[in-house]
Amino acid sequence: MSDQPRQMTPEEAADFAEQVFNKAREGDAAMLAALLSKGLPPNLRNHKGDTLLMLAAYHGHVDAVKVLLEHKADPQIRNDNGQSPIAGAAFKGDLAVVTALVDGGAQIEGSSFDGRTALMMAAMFNRTAIVDYLIGKGADPKAKDANGITALDAAKTMGAADTTAQLEKILA
Repeated sequence: MSDQPRQMTPEEAADFAEQVFNKAREGDAAMLAALLSKGLPPNLRNHKGDTLLMLAAYHGHVDAVKVLLEHKADPQIRNDNGQSPIAGAAFKGDLAVVTALVDGGAQIEGSSFDGRTALMMAAMFNRTAIVDYLIGKGADPKAKDANGITALDAAKTMGAADTTAQLEKILA
């Protein structure tokens, strides 16, 4: 008998990877910590380019986000659609996750390939606390995406009354 562990088949490896991504979606920080301490790559990506950090951030699991960042997950990795974890958290309206990402090294702007920033995402979806936080951390309310749209323009387009008023006051 060999002392070597049995190699997983490609099907078993794919099933295991999907279970790991589900742990990130579910926010199972303890399981992620255990797997990462045993050598799981912190920047593992799924078929859409989502990292474990992106999935944990998007689904609002601050403890899982912190565990992944402690294990050197890169908060700058965008998925195949160009979305960053901070933009996903801003879209979802989760200030605790946005804060954890910034504390873990995420760029404040967190722009996608088309230049849309985390601030623009927060403004579009009326996330006033996140708008305040990002601007307080240095986000540029005058930044424009590839189409020349600012956070204020995005808020107006989406009918986000609170962030429209908030940004108009900041920019006055």
